[in-house]
Amino acid sequence: MRSLQVLNERITRCTACPRLVVYREAVAKAKRRQFRDWTYWGRPVPGFGDPHARLYVFGLAPAAHGGNRTGRVFTGDRSGDWLYEALHRFGFANQPRSTHRGDGLALTRCYVAAAVRCAPPANKPRPEEFEACRPYVLEELRRLTQLRVVVALGKIAFDQYLKACRELGHPLPSPLPRFGHNVQYRLPWGVTLLGSYHPSQQNTFTGRLTRPMFHAVFRRARSLARAR
Repeated sequence: MRSLQVLNERITRCTACPRLVVYREAVAKAKRRQFRDWTYWGRPVPGFGDPHARLYVFGLAPAAHGGNRTGRVFTGDRSGDWLYEALHRFGFANQPRSTHRGDGLALTRCYVAAAVRCAPPANKPRPEEFEACRPYVLEELRRLTQLRVVVALGKIAFDQYLKACRELGHPLPSPLPRFGHNVQYRLPWGVTLLGSYHPSQQNTFTGRLTRPMFHAVFRRARSLARAR
């Protein structure tokens, strides 16, 4: 869909947040030893996937040596390894790995994005950086007209999605949905919101998030996305 392509091109040129511009470019210049032969992307990372998506996977921000290196969201790090393996297992991706932008990965009925499009220091965006990126999220959601399910990876992404919905004028339930792993909320405008622990190393190495737990979320997402 051309409108999403135009949006993504605009995202990659964004310089709205000086702190993030300095950080993403410094990381791209210094690199990590194991990636010294890479030409880092070093720019904002747009969303990726099928314009006819029924499932929207929403994360926090690109990783410094993941998306900021490869130019694709959730690509080139362990979180991405977990995510795309799950998407492949449940029929949303044609292969289980996402390593670089030319690796042949294609998503079906799924779109992946993040609340902040630049890698932030210590993986902690500031409030004003969420605000600066939210117009991109809003425009993305307006263009993904067939969405039925949203999987929010982590509490911050969960809350940021609800903030975006409020700005879009959607009638939010009261009390507001509360984050939890594999919680499910049917929202008034017909989208179902699912929460998941983020597949960060902090969660996966400690056992807070296991493969069966993560798969349970996407098994549910597949069922909901198929429902009419």
